[in-house]
Amino acid sequence: MDETSLARDRMVEEQIARRGVQAPAVLAAMRTVPRESFVPEELRRHAHEDRPLPIAAGQTISQPFVVALMAEALALRPTDRVLEVGAGSGYAAAVLSRLAAQVHAVERYAELAASAAGRLRELGYDNVELHIGDGTTGWPAAAPFDAILVSAGGPAVPPALTDQLAPDGRLVIPVGETPGDQRLLRVTRNGPATLSQEDLGAVRFVPLIGAQGWTEDGRRAAEWLRP
Repeated sequence: MDETSLARDRMVEEQIARRGVQAPAVLAAMRTVPRESFVPEELRRHAHEDRPLPIAAGQTISQPFVVALMAEALALRPTDRVLEVGAGSGYAAAVLSRLAAQVHAVERYAELAASAAGRLRELGYDNVELHIGDGTTGWPAAAPFDAILVSAGGPAVPPALTDQLAPDGRLVIPVGETPGDQRLLRVTRNGPATLSQEDLGAVRFVPLIGAQGWTEDGRRAAEWLRP
């Protein structure tokens, strides 16, 4: 086993498994997906550290533990169809692609979407489709989804996303009253008009920008202010 693979194994054991993530499929995916390929070249020596790292467009790649925690919370099945909001570097989409049948990932920054799509293609993650758009409104063309992962923090759970959940679908999203300080929530569709919600703990993500998220200057988007 080469040095990079050993570093990834240590990352999974010390940062993820020891902190409570136990789903075998999630741990296997975290060992398999090369996080070092999803960070800027000058930061690759830090790829397996327990912290987020900066990528282009002022965004970040989440720390490994948080990616694993969110993936486990989705309770994915091999036949599931998944939506990821905020694709960033494509790392979380790659992890999800090892756990589900198909992943649709939406990214608002064209620069990030293009580089993520190219990276995923080069690495052979052919069950991921990258889209450019406002992820707060989901991706209706491919809905409904068995699971939705939101990789940015919003002021509330976007109704467009819960509307796109299939029966028994799970949505994992950071939510908080101020950008950058959130609680991680899991929302489950229990019936046609019934949702349940669980609090999975404190997290910190970049703001979720869009029609059902934050504005660029840190205010709730206008759609939240409608009567």
